[in-house]
Amino acid sequence: MSTKTYLIIGGTGGIGKAMVEQLVESTANNNDGDKDNLRVFATYHKSVPDFAADNLYWVPMDICDEQSIKQAADVINQHTSHIDWLINCAGLLHTATQQPEKSLRQIETDFFLINMQVNALAGLLIAKHFKPLLAKSERSNDNPAVFATISARVGSISDNQLGGWYSYRMSKAALNMGMKNLSIEWSRSLKDVCVVVMQPGTVNTQLSAPFQGNVADGQLFSPAYSAECLLEVLSRMTAAQSGSFVDWAGESIPW
Repeated sequence: MSTKTYLIIGGTGGIGKAMVEQLVESTANNNDGDKDNLRVFATYHKSVPDFAADNLYWVPMDICDEQSIKQAADVINQHTSHIDWLINCAGLLHTATQQPEKSLRQIETDFFLINMQVNALAGLLIAKHFKPLLAKSERSNDNPAVFATISARVGSISDNQLGGWYSYRMSKAALNMGMKNLSIEWSRSLKDVCVVVMQPGTVNTQLSAPFQGNVADGQLFSPAYSAECLLEVLSRMTAAQSGSFVDWAGESIPW
């Protein structure tokens, strides 16, 4: 049996960290406990996380720096021949000094561009440099390699009824278009890969913290619950579903 290899981009954030922990735990709970059958690579930005396991490898990556993305791919390539699932959990909604815009007059160039850099461009650069490792996955239509990115329902143009949040909405819509484009290109050049964008629900993380007051009872998910749901949805995806935009329950979201 070949080793199942996962890469979690943004492994220190709420959802990313929960995914890393659950994937590592799934090996520990395996009947044979064979860590050699599953490896997890995860990226961090500034400092190496405390969480450690025999089959977990932390790799530095700045998703706003293409050279850093390439270097991370080179490092991972030294430790594995392939990647089966790549899940990009990195994203930006607000900074320490700037919140999502409520109106046009609040738009500022730098904040708009960093939203685009993190939420839209980074995913394409990650795909560019990790394609060779995904290409070496042992895959089929029913068991495809996975390239998944966390998006947001507010990136849906047809679902937009409230307006506002210009930078975040536009960057997530741009992400969705980029991944749709990628799914079409890879359907021709990289068979049996499922490119999917996913809405994780409203999750109790630092990203959503300033906006949780408007969340209905029972609709604020823990990172662990959201991660479990997303991993379960991905486990059922086929290559024929590449180019999908789905939520945490696997339901389709309109573009």
